[in-house]
Amino acid sequence: MAKKQQPKNQHERTRVDHATEIAEDYVEAIAEMIEEQGVCRVKDLAEHFAVSHVTVNRTVARLQRDGYATTEPYSPVELTTQGARLAKDSRRRHEIVLSFLIALGVSEETAATDSEGIEHHVSPETLAIMESFVAKVQG
Repeated sequence: MAKKQQPKNQHERTRVDHATEIAEDYVEAIAEMIEEQGVCRVKDLAEHFAVSHVTVNRTVARLQRDGYATTEPYSPVELTTQGARLAKDSRRRHEIVLSFLIALGVSEETAATDSEGIEHHVSPETLAIMESFVAKVQG
């Protein structure tokens, strides 16, 4: 029996998606905290993600290195223009996936949990179809 052909870039795309997951989660959280509280501190992120301050500091350092965030010692974390754009795009994907799952009949609690992972791996094509489906269901 012939082995089923996998798309050439399937695994590569998954690796890239995994590499950007943390950055997307962090910039989305930073944007939400700034929106809700006016400021985002390392301690806020540590509490939000239930991780240590060291983990947050390392992640924020990577965000700075990659041009998504800025901060100084003992100062709030802020997003760069690039970081704000990534946060907006991530939030949009999240909202579409969440709405799609709820439209399918998934409970809000489960949809909220599931959308956290799916949002990072959904292709633009699939996302557009999800968005269209939700519009038809709600329309």
